[in-house]
Amino acid sequence: MNSSAQIKLWVLQFLLILSFFSAPAISGSRFSDAKRIYMREKVRKMFYHAYENYMAYAFPHDELKPLTNTFTDSLSQLGNLKLEHLPQNYNGSALTLIESLSSLVVLGNNTEFERGVLWLSDNLTFDVDARINLFECNIRVLGGLLSAHILATDSKSRLADGLYNDQLLTLAEDLGQRFLCAFDTPTGLPYAWINLKYGVMENDTTETSTSGCGSLILEMGTLSRLTGDARYEAAALRALRKLWSMRSSLNLLGTTLDVVTGEWIEYSSGIGAGVDSFYEYLIKAYILFGSTELWDMFHSAYLAVQKYFRHGSWYHEADMRTGRATYWQLTSLQAFWPGLQTLVGDISSANSSHREFFHVWEKFGVLPERYLLDRDMLHPTEKYYPLRPELAESTFYLYQATKDPWYMEVGESLVNSLNYYTKVDGGFASIRDVTTMQLEDHQHSFFLSETCKYLYLLYDDTFLADRNIIFTTEGHPLPIRSSWHEKLPETYIPNNWTSLQGENQAIHASAMTQQVCPAIATTARECNSPVFESACHVPDVHSNHRCKRDDECGIDSTTCRQRTCSMAGYCGLWSFII
Repeated sequence: MNSSAQIKLWVLQFLLILSFFSAPAISGSRFSDAKRIYMREKVRKMFYHAYENYMAYAFPHDELKPLTNTFTDSLSQLGNLKLEHLPQNYNGSALTLIESLSSLVVLGNNTEFERGVLWLSDNLTFDVDARINLFECNIRVLGGLLSAHILATDSKSRLADGLYNDQLLTLAEDLGQRFLCAFDTPTGLPYAWINLKYGVMENDTTETSTSGCGSLILEMGTLSRLTGDARYEAAALRALRKLWSMRSSLNLLGTTLDVVTGEWIEYSSGIGAGVDSFYEYLIKAYILFGSTELWDMFHSAYLAVQKYFRHGSWYHEADMRTGRATYWQLTSLQAFWPGLQTLVGDISSANSSHREFFHVWEKFGVLPERYLLDRDMLHPTEKYYPLRPELAESTFYLYQATKDPWYMEVGESLVNSLNYYTKVDGGFASIRDVTTMQLEDHQHSFFLSETCKYLYLLYDDTFLADRNIIFTTEGHPLPIRSSWHEKLPETYIPNNWTSLQGENQAIHASAMTQQVCPAIATTARECNSPVFESACHVPDVHSNHRCKRDDECGIDSTTCRQRTCSMAGYCGLWSFII
């Protein structure tokens, strides 16, 4: 493909992927306006029950322990399964407040948002002797500060003149500078752990995950764009490129690796823990920064996922070297996948996977951390539910894309379950065992930054009006600005693409209303419009896989038409042959 075609392709792709937020509502909704308002207020009460108890019993420490009305300084514990090298004198960084700021704006509470911003501006410091996980601190703290800074300076939630002078951006830059030492490795892949005060500790582990070193580009890229200091984006992009160079011949990546040697430690891979946000950040960074390099990475990786992991509506794990299935299991983190599929316009496949996750939710009342599909049983040691947001997130995305009221009904089920099983007097508690619904004394910060936010947006998306945004993996909104993108010649910009004319203007066309599959351009036929290939569907490759329902077959890769399941159990265009 020549450069002109690539530019045209990128513009079209960008237009179609981002603009799904404006898809028209389906008429005849069974979810009345009164019901929607009722659910919106129910979610609002959930958020404030969690937030106010945190502020009363845990602030300025990191997270709330809702059963005992106490706190935990958990930033140093995130990702630290063995609880090693815990700090002695660390008293928290107001983690849950940082995570809550963008949610306060989504709920329209600019007064409390301002109060939180000003407190952090005067009190937060990162000059602390605490060993933290780079990935977790990046998505929660750096992402939260950057998003809050942008919201504090935009036209809709701007703080009063004189009260705010970019203090959060200054804090974010200080944190980003402390991150840079992690990238000082022979490979450019960052250490998983650093001490905020002293940097990388002597003899610390060189093991990290694919997500840990491949999911930094959104936050660090945004920091570079806001400060003009290219080091942050350069470090994250170098790590991402190195990681991509380590893929197998099948375009698959493993789960864990060594940052010094650049060798894989765990070859089994999937779309769940350890890899999930790598895929998410490729497509979202492409949307945010407009790099065709990132789109090419994502497209190849996404096709490989469909070819080697997909089995009907489920996604198992496979060996990155051979593509052979390794583990047949559902993990709760995989529930983000339908939301990602929605971003690329793969609505049919997204809906199919989403329904399977929701069926598991209905079976247990919540979504267990790990479920063994081949044995149809819970994992014996991972029976917990820590208030994760991924199913709510995908439900929100699918509703925005389709306006199908059924997704509001799904949201209602999620809200009712959370209130019934996890709400306590002191906030919302995680579930230790979904078979007994025994509670655990922990309210994770992502419950406020993601779970409540996505459920609220399902019933009130006022926040999205006139905003072109992308959500990070922690639910923090970042603006899509034309000035952050690769410059395009004006002759390649469609007339109806308004984002280059003004940053506050919304894009009004969508993949659904245009009835085309966002994807890569293929051969040019003698017609007025180009031919498109689906970015997501490939022919079924599992010789032992037979379909049972049409919705397992998805969209044909060359015609964008719905494939159907034949009487013999194979997917094809049986009803569309001309």
